[in-house]
Amino acid sequence: ALPVLSHFHGWQRTVALPVQHQSISGATRRRGVLLIAPNGRRKTWNMWSPETEDVAFAQAVLEDVAKRYPIDRENIFLSGYSYGSSMAWRVACDRGSVMNVRALLGISGVLDQSEDCAGAPQEVRHVHGLNDNVLDFPYGPGNDTTYPVRLWRDRLGCEGAAEATGAWSVVDFLTLTRTQWRDCAGGRLVVLDTHPGGHFIPHGWIGRQLDELLGRAPAYP
Repeated sequence: ALPVLSHFHGWQRTVALPVQHQSISGATRRRGVLLIAPNGRRKTWNMWSPETEDVAFAQAVLEDVAKRYPIDRENIFLSGYSYGSSMAWRVACDRGSVMNVRALLGISGVLDQSEDCAGAPQEVRHVHGLNDNVLDFPYGPGNDTTYPVRLWRDRLGCEGAAEATGAWSVVDFLTLTRTQWRDCAGGRLVVLDTHPGGHFIPHGWIGRQLDELLGRAPAYP
């Protein structure tokens, strides 16, 4: 049975990007993870309100894949970049529980932090550039840099203080800073990685998250 990563492409992109992108398909292939790359109608996604037709589509795609491949239902991951990240957030928000989503891996795209999610994944990991000028970094009041995952901290019952685990990197030219919340209800985890750059998929980020989630030694690529 294969772990699954369902990755949603960005605005005006198609599945051609994730299936050829070394930071996406390159990461899944090396780790024995089955990549699903749904194609959005008109090269975009309908995700700004709950339970859109694209949410139903995302679940239907997973079920269709399950008829064709042996999938590990305990290791279902959702991911996306830019608008695709917001789409992954929407699917996790509406149907994370129903689809038994192990973790959401968001990259440079969020939903409104006031969303009242009917569902939720078991774990959330998000990365965002502090100088993103496409989908701006969602600073909170007082320039709070932990605000991008406020929705999930509330939804998963993370009541304690943030834990700053310091800087880390996969490649020499990009340093990320990690903040996490481990005291969430049911032992769930929320992780936020930030970096000083803009709107891109950080080298090795998806692979590192999959390694940590699957109990593998972190490796690059």
